[in-house]
Amino acid sequence: MSLPTHVPHPGRRTVLRGSLLASAAVTLPTAVSAAPAFALSGRPSARWGVQTGAVTSSSALVWVRSDRPARMLVETSATESFRRARRWDGPLIGSRTDFTGTTPLYGLPPGEQVHYRVTLADPHDPRRTGKPVYGTFRTAPARRRDGVRFLWSGDIAGQGWGINPDIGGYRVYDEMRRLDPDFFLCSGDSIYADGVIEPSVTLPDGRIWRNITTEEKAKVAETLDEYRGNFRYNLLDENVRAFNAQVPSVVQWDDHEVRNNWYPGQILDDVRYTEKNVDVLAARSMRAFREYVPLPAPHGGSSEGRMHRVVRHGPLLDVFVLDMRSFRNANSPGRQADDTTGILGAEQLVWLKRELSRSRATWKVIAADMPLGLIVPDGATNFEAVAQGDPGAPLGRELQLADLLRHIKRQRITGTVWLTADVHYTSAQHYSPERAAFKDFAPFWEFVSGPLAAGGFPANKLDATFGPDQVFVRAPERANVSPMESPQYFGEVDIDGESGEFTVRLRAQGGTVLFSKVLQPGLIGQ
Repeated sequence: MSLPTHVPHPGRRTVLRGSLLASAAVTLPTAVSAAPAFALSGRPSARWGVQTGAVTSSSALVWVRSDRPARMLVETSATESFRRARRWDGPLIGSRTDFTGTTPLYGLPPGEQVHYRVTLADPHDPRRTGKPVYGTFRTAPARRRDGVRFLWSGDIAGQGWGINPDIGGYRVYDEMRRLDPDFFLCSGDSIYADGVIEPSVTLPDGRIWRNITTEEKAKVAETLDEYRGNFRYNLLDENVRAFNAQVPSVVQWDDHEVRNNWYPGQILDDVRYTEKNVDVLAARSMRAFREYVPLPAPHGGSSEGRMHRVVRHGPLLDVFVLDMRSFRNANSPGRQADDTTGILGAEQLVWLKRELSRSRATWKVIAADMPLGLIVPDGATNFEAVAQGDPGAPLGRELQLADLLRHIKRQRITGTVWLTADVHYTSAQHYSPERAAFKDFAPFWEFVSGPLAAGGFPANKLDATFGPDQVFVRAPERANVSPMESPQYFGEVDIDGESGEFTVRLRAQGGTVLFSKVLQPGLIGQ
């Protein structure tokens, strides 16, 4: 398969007319193909596109992947003409990072559209450069009245449903791009490292789903190179590359970045794996994740740094990106009466309570990679998320959630909203102490959306401990419904700069708004 060497730089008017993808598109192959084999002659090429992340009101990270050793050069400008461009000398990228690299940008104007282009130069001859690859993004606003709009979802290339050229690949990314959000929150399962992509799958009605596949997607990922190949897989899709060139991402990880339902210390009983120690697999995945996702520098300067962090996006919004995977205890029936580890680990819980108390943002989005009151089983007796089906007082991992919710109420922390994905359908739950077994908390909302490119599943049952009321749900009636049979789902959040209102829309692919809820600012619970 041939990837484009150039993605045109989109001006805001061009973006809103929706012409970027048409001009950037390449035709996906009509037969199953592998990832391109890059020649070692010629000039460096950035055929995997560009991405931005860690965007603040004055800074950002720009990402690229080369096909060979190269020096990364970035230019930024306030206009598409690049007549008064600012140059940034990036790193020398090579095989140690799978030819990926990021360049930090500083001193950017707040709340403005920034145009950039990335050029790769031969490290031995700076005059030998590849074709520039263009992108754009908006910095976070410094003023409240500018407002914020972002999208969220998760679950990409799961259950064997990969890039299907017959339906135009991951078309939902084009739909999201046309909404022109300030950023995209990927709520986990950004890859399916344990999910094999077969060349074709026969649907229940006899139709054939065809996948673009690669060598790394022909088996479960175990080696570092196989994990890297899983992250590269989604970049084969033209819609993803066009989206990445326009929309910054905030990405968290969950289980499928490593292996389904994993937890630290787990020893696998799975014949597909020759490496049985999940901690070894997780370390390899984390390295590949950091190579392929533009993330801020690891905490403490270590490549093993934490994933949880606060993303501050102007006066209206702080996003608390949780890691509900790396510090959890083993999946179990969840009936223990004392549990200080829980799903976050003791240290992350202390961090979250402290940062929520310090936040001065109007809205505090808690980005969870797993739902709270939805019962997610792991086998016949164990549970994967927080809820464990006992409607009484908190037990197991619920004890940690109860501690956090109590802290939010007693510290009078306003504007908390929970967003998640993971369960492969979309829903809205309102939690209230009036309906709950545990009552020492303020009411709050949890919104679920996804998948983006994976199988759809029936709705999970609710656990009554924290009094959830499922106000809306849209889910398939059977398991693993393909994207050809059921729409993919994503959520939209629009925070109005004048009123401060927080509007959530649950969307289905195709332009339909399935559910909408407006929340008012300055309230502890609603």
